[in-house]
Order: sequence, then structure tokens, then C-alpha cells
Amino acid sequence: MKLSEFDYDLPTELIAQTPIYPRDHSRLLVIDKKTWDIQDKHFYDLVDYLWENDVLVVNKTKVINARLKWVIVWWKECEIFLHKQIDNTTWDCLVYPWKKLKVWTKVILEQKPPTPLYKRGQVLVSPLYQGGNKTLSATIKDISDSWRIVEFNIWWIEFLEIIEKIGETPLPPYIKEKLDDSNRYQTIYSKDSWSVAAPTAWLHFTEELLEKLKSKWVIIEEVLLHVWLGTFKSVETENILEHNMHSELISIDKETSIRLNNYKKQGKKITAVWTTSVRTLESFTDENWTLWYWEKETSIFIYPWYKWRFIDNLITNFHLPKSTLMMLVSALAWKENIKKAYSYAISQKYRFFSFWDAMMINWWND
Repeated sequence: MKLSEFDYDLPTELIAQTPIYPRDHSRLLVIDKKTWDIQDKHFYDLVDYLWENDVLVVNKTKVINARLKWVIVWWKECEIFLHKQIDNTTWDCLVYPWKKLKVWTKVILEQKPPTPLYKRGQVLVSPLYQGGNKTLSATIKDISDSWRIVEFNIWWIEFLEIIEKIGETPLPPYIKEKLDDSNRYQTIYSKDSWSVAAPTAWLHFTEELLEKLKSKWVIIEEVLLHVWLGTFKSVETENILEHNMHSELISIDKETSIRLNNYKKQGKKITAVWTTSVRTLESFTDENWTLWYWEKETSIFIYPWYKWRFIDNLITNFHLPKSTLMMLVSALAWKENIKKAYSYAISQKYRFFSFWDAMMINWWND
């Protein structure tokens, strides 16, 4: 299967730069999987497509302030982008400029840099962190291209509190405008910190919309997938089967898996909110359609002709051309139908990507 089959042309003005307010007032493109009809709706119309005992599965991950920008006197700035946590103090990171951050270079955050700065050798100092009695420092432990294994001197919980103060929200590279309120890049269900990107389909939900769904006896279940930088990794091989798929940490607890298995046996429709929930559910489901529980990393690659095991419906966004997520939605609704839907969305000037309008691939309710 060729990469070019998942390409499309998108006018740059349709790449959303700011979120819609209120959240649930974004547009919603609904695709009927029985007839392939398309309807133009708004996200708050979701209540018309979910019914008693339908099941919504959401991702409860929370985005951390993963971009640490530190001002350095002699080469202006360095950046450490937290990617994947290895243990309580060590992270796999993307760094810039990578040539300057060599092995055993130490970066210190303290209130006032020492003078003269060059006498500290390989110790690079920033004036950004001014809280508490501890000075946050980072040491480069290993190197691989532009990636670095970075060890911080402060453990996980306190470290999260510090980066909440000094870090920046890691918006995708196609968003050029600064986000005034970082909470707009968090979902209302965000709980477990570790993601470097939000499960963006979940960004459209409001407390009011959830209450309306619950009043219709729609069931909401939580799973966990931490979105790491690999989700933005482009596919570079024309034969998509040669693509080296990224891994992400997923988790489902025992009680949730028992309930979801029971819902499935009872014939309830399982609607995944964004592709992160899809990858989690499909990764934990075996060939007998039983959903297991555990915590592990998944590198599941879903593309056309994939044999679905657990989900029925999907609420998602309009994905980047030639991306693995474009391949995933094409597996659920056939790539020809997805291409038609995308062409229609472009003609109707839907908003694309992270601060996007929404799409629902739905088995119509009789």
C-alpha cells in the first residue's frame, strides 16, 4: 500500500490556529457507515447520535508543559523538549541546538546567573526558575542524533510542579499563534500527566455536553494513552508497511476492562474518542474479542484491511496528509470514503488539525 494514497491538498488557511469557544460549538461532520451519507452538524449535536447505554471511551491523559526554553548568554537559547519518561528523574528528550548539548553538559536553572558565565565550563545557566529552595538542573547522559537522555536532579512529582511554572505548552509545529490559556489544550477529563500532545477530539467536550449525555444514560469509560512525540513522526517510506511505528504507553485497569467486555457482549456500541482510545482498545483486545487490562507500550499500526476487534464508532479530527492517523481512519471507513469526506470538508471550509472541527464515523441508529 502506497503512502501517496493517503495524501491530499489542504489550503493553509484551513489549519486552525486558535480553539473555538465554547468548545462544543465547533462543527461536526457525521459520516454514516451504512449509507456513507454526510451531514453537517455542530459538536453539541452529538447528543442526537448517542443513545441509552451507548459507550463513550475517552483518554484521561494530561498534557505536561514539556517545552523547557532556557536563555543562554553566548548562544541565546537552548530548548529541552521532554518526550518520554524513563524513570523518576530521567527523560528521553529532543534538544536544540543539539550540537551544543553534548554528553555530560549540565544545564542549571537558577535565579541569577553567575558572572562571568564562561568560567563555569560546560555548565549552562538560565534565570528562569525562581521558586523554592532547590535549583533545577539537567545533565545530558547519552546522545543519539538530536535526541538526548537527560537526567534531572528533582523527582517526578516536584518536577511536574516546577515545569508547570516554567515550561510551555507543546503545541504542534503547524500552530504558529501563542495559546493565551494553556487549559484550552487540556481536556476536561485530563488527570494523569505525561502527554506532550492532547487527545484533541476530547477537547470539544464541555461539562454541559457531558451532563446531557449522562442524562440520556450514555456510559463514559476512561482508558489511558500518553501521547508522545512519535505521534507527529511523518511516514517517510512509500511502502507504508516499511514504516517504523512509534510506541506509546497505554493502560486499562481491571474493573474498566470487565465493564467494557460486558458492554460488548451485550451489543452496546463502543464509540472511541480520538485515535488514542482506538489504539488503546485495539491493542488490549485479543483474537477472541476479549479486552485485557495491563500497562504496556504499544506500537500498533492500523491501516486499511485491519480486522477490527472492539470499537464500532469513532469521534476524531481531520488528520495530516500521509500520517498514520489518516491511515487509521481510512481503515475504519475505507480510504475512498475518507478522501471524499476530506474533500467535502475542505470545500465547506472546515477547520483542520488540533484546534479543529470534528468528524464522527457512525453506525446510524435505527
